[in-house]
Amino acid sequence: MFSKSIRNFPARRFAKFARSLSDIGFCFDIDGVLLKGKKAIPGAANTLRYLQSEKFPFVLFTNGGGVSEESRSHFISKTLGVDISPRQIILSHTPFRALAQDERLNRILVVGGPGDSARHVAQEYGFREVLMPIDVLAANESIWPFHRYSKAEVANLAIPVDSSHIYGPSAKPFDCILIFNDPRDMGADIQIVADLLNSHGGYMGTKRHDKGEVPSVPILFSNNDFFWANDYPQPRFGQGAFKIAVDAIYNKINGTEKMQSMVFGKPEKVSYDYAHHVLIDWRNWLGGKREPASAPVLGRTPERSPFREIYMIGDNPASDIEGGNRANWNTVLVRTGVFQDHDLVHDTENRIARPSHGVFDNVEAAVRGVLEDVNN
Repeated sequence: MFSKSIRNFPARRFAKFARSLSDIGFCFDIDGVLLKGKKAIPGAANTLRYLQSEKFPFVLFTNGGGVSEESRSHFISKTLGVDISPRQIILSHTPFRALAQDERLNRILVVGGPGDSARHVAQEYGFREVLMPIDVLAANESIWPFHRYSKAEVANLAIPVDSSHIYGPSAKPFDCILIFNDPRDMGADIQIVADLLNSHGGYMGTKRHDKGEVPSVPILFSNNDFFWANDYPQPRFGQGAFKIAVDAIYNKINGTEKMQSMVFGKPEKVSYDYAHHVLIDWRNWLGGKREPASAPVLGRTPERSPFREIYMIGDNPASDIEGGNRANWNTVLVRTGVFQDHDLVHDTENRIARPSHGVFDNVEAAVRGVLEDVNN
């Protein structure tokens, strides 16, 4: 079916390459490629150690998130036994860092992630007033009386009501909704987000008089993954499922066909361009240019890339492969996550994105195949 297959390559460990290949870069998805749940996928650690030893630039590019890049790099480093820098991590919401200096986004609602970690990430990015659904519930629990938060969680995680300025004479409007990660209380989050999208001027507890495709406040989703892979036998719903629910409810309320929103993450080109900049930054770092990391300008493709080839290695055709193909990168698919061979057997209309460099059993086989081709 594809020009490359793991069966075409000898089952041996990586060899040393005589030529310098610093103009070859790699982007790896995490879940389903390097990790499955909280466990390392066999061969992943060996692969990254080899690339580090040979100074091949690589970054980890995932639609996961809800925590900081530093926290994620620490977890991956510990799980794989391989040192990964926060500068090598691109989470789905990492491009939001570039929005933090926009003066129009003073007060934002951040949704998703464990506890209030996404609030701290947004504050670290530079956003000034960061609220979460738990703050809205603390201010008026009747907005969704079926919420799952315990009294202890509300007491420990929510901003004090007298300083959240959500309701009453001191109420302030929200400027934007940022979906950082998969919601942890889907019902409450859908209700609160829908209320704000249809509010009057971004004030909670109000309703606008007009209707239309443009919501009262802009909403940005950090990714649109419908499925993701963990250690459960079948793929699980991701943020894309939440987006479908929000879109459907908004359109039902407004009598519209499509709510205006913006989506980041894979397969969106804005995120692939961002990842390209980060990969260049990491290559410079490996080369001794130890400059502080800065947020790339969103939507700007690198003008002078030092890379002859970039390889996107992922497990999800709809995000990893589709996005890599759009960005004119080389794409490689592995069988350790979302993708299953029978998906292509039943795809008679070619709706599933095809990888340009083939399908492999795992990441170790994939990188071995790429490097053997490069060396020929």
